[in-house]
Amino acid sequence: MYPQQIHSYLLQFFKENNCQIVSDNDHFINVQLTIEMDKKIMNRPFYWKYLESTNGVPDPAQLTFITDKNKLDENIKGEVVHIGSPRLSQLFQVTKELGSFVQMYEKVNDGLETKTILTPWLGVNYKVSYYSDQTKETLYSLGINLMTGELKEAFQESLYEMDLDVNMPDNTFNLPYIIKPLRALERLDAVIENTIQQDDHTWAEEAKMRWKKDREVLEHFYEGVEDKPDCYETEKEAMEQQYEARIKIEIINGGLFYLK
Repeated sequence: MYPQQIHSYLLQFFKENNCQIVSDNDHFINVQLTIEMDKKIMNRPFYWKYLESTNGVPDPAQLTFITDKNKLDENIKGEVVHIGSPRLSQLFQVTKELGSFVQMYEKVNDGLETKTILTPWLGVNYKVSYYSDQTKETLYSLGINLMTGELKEAFQESLYEMDLDVNMPDNTFNLPYIIKPLRALERLDAVIENTIQQDDHTWAEEAKMRWKKDREVLEHFYEGVEDKPDCYETEKEAMEQQYEARIKIEIINGGLFYLK
């Protein structure tokens, strides 16, 4: 996941959760949290409990997230957010808790005399994690036209350029989908699986080599010991779990989008 993808994700996340974007630079974001979002991500329950018991004035936090510290010219203080960072993982989890599926409509000009036709798209954001003794995570955003089956990569990024609303506009005609969303999801899952198959998997072979070296060290340490202690098997099993190559596919969120 590239810094610009993380930047776009943060912007969309906070905008959709009604948090004010105080400033938006290419490499950092300053955001004013709502009371609800402060309670969800700032981990200060005693503050809010005390405030509510005393009828105090709420003061939700204002945060600065740095998405690409290598390109910062100014002396900006903030929290560096990158793939694998606790904060980004936390926001992924909050997204799931708040609702992983939305239905939205592209806004149209109210002054038009004829109705605008909106086409249904299914959009899904995936996270693919590669696990061994090292971890790599990648985000994929895919969309599929439920009329034609057309696939679109970087679908989430394309939505940022549109004006969307959860309410259906009055002067539109929404085409009924031909491809059922469940069937469309199966197609997108297949695209992700094919992408993984085509990916470079030398990381798994390299993990095996590191596992082999560490196992040789372990065997050398216990060389000549006939009755190996229980810790030998424990270390060997822990090492096997540490270096085992695994791939996990998760759906972060998705939605049905009616677009012009």
